[in-house]
Amino acid sequence: MRLFSTITFCLWCFALCCQTVKPTVLQEYSNPAAPVGNKALTVSAAVTPVFDYWMRDTYVMTGPDGYYYMTGTTATPGRVFPTGNIHCWDYNDGLYLWRSKDMKQWEALGLIWSFDKDAAMWQKKGKPLEHGAKSPNKDPLDSFYRAVWAPELHYIKSQKKWLLIACLNGGAGSFVLESISGKPQGPYKNIQGNESKPIFGNIDLSMFEDENGEVYLVGHNHFIAKMNHELTDIAEPFRRLKEKPYNPDPYIEGVFIAKNNGRYQLLQTVWSVKKTDGSFTYLRNDKKDLNSLYSYDVVVAESDNIYGPYSERYPAILEGGHNNIFKDKQGQWWSTTFFNPRGEMGKKYPVTCRPGLVPVKWENGKLMPDHERANKFYQSLPAKSK
Repeated sequence: MRLFSTITFCLWCFALCCQTVKPTVLQEYSNPAAPVGNKALTVSAAVTPVFDYWMRDTYVMTGPDGYYYMTGTTATPGRVFPTGNIHCWDYNDGLYLWRSKDMKQWEALGLIWSFDKDAAMWQKKGKPLEHGAKSPNKDPLDSFYRAVWAPELHYIKSQKKWLLIACLNGGAGSFVLESISGKPQGPYKNIQGNESKPIFGNIDLSMFEDENGEVYLVGHNHFIAKMNHELTDIAEPFRRLKEKPYNPDPYIEGVFIAKNNGRYQLLQTVWSVKKTDGSFTYLRNDKKDLNSLYSYDVVVAESDNIYGPYSERYPAILEGGHNNIFKDKQGQWWSTTFFNPRGEMGKKYPVTCRPGLVPVKWENGKLMPDHERANKFYQSLPAKSK
């Protein structure tokens, strides 16, 4: 019996020693150097507002009907602001839409979704604000949070449906709307997945339709979930994208996924800050004074799989953050911008928070501004648009 126990013990030790030891996988990180001052990557000085209307988070898409459609974060028309600075940090009235045949002259289609007429109870609710509250720009705020931000308009080719995505301030989450008329101007209703609660619990929700008709929701700023076939809800829980983050990852926003040359392109927006040695980085302490912010930049990573892993991030469009990219009717690429007033670079804009368009191109597989096309486009704008 003792011999049997000894043999058994030896065999157990041998088996334990022969087990495959999994190597430790080291996390790979993206280079956080911000190439501030690189003119080739910076939005051209030729880029100016395409029309005069207060807007942040400008979004443009090419519709199947030959129109370009624009939406964005807007303020309530006619609202009186004590300091004279227009904003919507606290509240606004809903979502607006514009369209154009040539991206030069834009037609206002008006309010296409409003809190008062179209919102569900959870969207209308809002959140009380403390007396004397101020925005990050030191603007006096009203008594409650109830603003809709960062809308996106999507035409889902495989379903021939118009979907509108947006988020609420005050931590109220994001939602998806469907046009019940089959037209981009709506009216819109909540899809089933967000009739009584947000479909995603944070801001800056985006959407991507793949070539095979699969539709995904992409959330602030590292999460993704496939939608069901009917586009009424998500078909799976949100999961984290596999990325090469910065070390440590700072606050990142404005997520958007596109596809180029058969690969998924993950666009994100990150602030650069100035280091003591005069160089710039995307690493910062989020609790720092916001005066440290320098430029609002778009960085890009790519992957063969929509869930990742994504390649190292690279700076693509400096000073053009919280954008989307799209192809025009001739197949050329564009990016949106809104001339963010925050950060050191915001001081150079004569007018801020207005819709702008940035011609972009892919050079050696990387996204960057196309200055030659920018000069031609903005020279051709009607005088009233300049």
